[in-house]
Amino acid sequence: MESDLERNFVQKPSFSPNHTGRHVTMLALRSLQPRALDFARRRATIQVALASTAADTDASQSQSSEEPVTPEKRQSRAIRTRRPRISLQHPREWNRPLAFGVLPAFDEALKVIKEDSMALKEEVKALEGVIAREKETPQPNQDALRVLEEKLRILEVQSEINFPQVRWKCANGMADMSKIVDRHLLEQRWRKEGALDLLMERIHQMKVVPDVLPDIRPSLDLRVNFPKVKSNTGLPVTVSKVVYEHVEPGVFLLPEQTVEPPKIFTTVFHPEERLYTLLMIDPDFPDETNQTFQTYLHWLQPNISLSSLSPSPVPNLNTHTAYIPPHPQRGTTYHRYTMLLLPQQSRLSIPMVAKDKRAAFDVRAFMEQHGLDSNAGGGVHMWREVWSEGVPAVYKDILKTAEPKFGRMPKADRYGDFRGKKRYV
Repeated sequence: MESDLERNFVQKPSFSPNHTGRHVTMLALRSLQPRALDFARRRATIQVALASTAADTDASQSQSSEEPVTPEKRQSRAIRTRRPRISLQHPREWNRPLAFGVLPAFDEALKVIKEDSMALKEEVKALEGVIAREKETPQPNQDALRVLEEKLRILEVQSEINFPQVRWKCANGMADMSKIVDRHLLEQRWRKEGALDLLMERIHQMKVVPDVLPDIRPSLDLRVNFPKVKSNTGLPVTVSKVVYEHVEPGVFLLPEQTVEPPKIFTTVFHPEERLYTLLMIDPDFPDETNQTFQTYLHWLQPNISLSSLSPSPVPNLNTHTAYIPPHPQRGTTYHRYTMLLLPQQSRLSIPMVAKDKRAAFDVRAFMEQHGLDSNAGGGVHMWREVWSEGVPAVYKDILKTAEPKFGRMPKADRYGDFRGKKRYV
């Protein structure tokens, strides 16, 4: 009798009677090979999962023996990032992406950059000698000196700007502001990568120009930091921890965030010391007498000395006209709180402004009186606020006055005399 295996193979139309047992075995192994590989992969995956589960169980048991693990602790576990932190506090040195000899074209490019830098530095030395001799003349030509100094600045930048390590440090927050090339790279990044564009877009969209000033041309990066707020529910937000964060121009802040003066950060691109005046104003303060709006002075600090090496945040900003927190009135629309950093021509003697004299502050008359020009550079920033539950405390504790309430004027009811009376009588 033929076996069941032989009977099955005979019934298959794809096999001829001449097939031997060896051919049958080879075909069977070929059909079973993918299934065996799939089974092996699944088994390896299960073993890895069981091993990781056992490790987590042992770790959780050892941790539970010491102290219970709460969901907050599990969520607060630090996530390791691939890219290490790089900054002035955590500096790193630039390393070649390729070792010597791996890519000859890369080595040759670095060699050409170095030779070009050395040639430009020779031109810089020669030009410095020409400028020194011109300054020693009895009557130096100032126009010619300005042209020569501008050419010297360009040569100094070009002699260093092509080195990969210079660009890498500027891109990773390790710029040396005492070097002209690093200042140039940071300024170009601020002007061309969107930060200045976003600021000017919000300034013009919110009508700060021309409501506050007819025009402004920033020459330094002014950044404002206020405490961060955290809200997990729909209830009013409160400051849980003093953690400052950058304020994007034009965003809405809560009056609870702006009770204390902000931290002012600046990136200045000139190496010499220059004087600036800080102004913080509200152009949307209600004017009840004239049924319109007026400007309110929140903060004034003249004679701020800034340079590319000045510390950030800027210290000692509350020694002149003290900071009064924003207090948008109930019933009014949003207020545009504007921060100005205006360049001075010389040291100014400005009297302090009392709390009851802050309203009706004329920004343009103030600038004209003290020789301040917004087109000469400086910085600007703005944000918006509306009334919230924290505003009454500002009126009570700081301004020592009753909180006003505003609203739309009620419309006259032309049919008020006839309401409630019978019709058609």
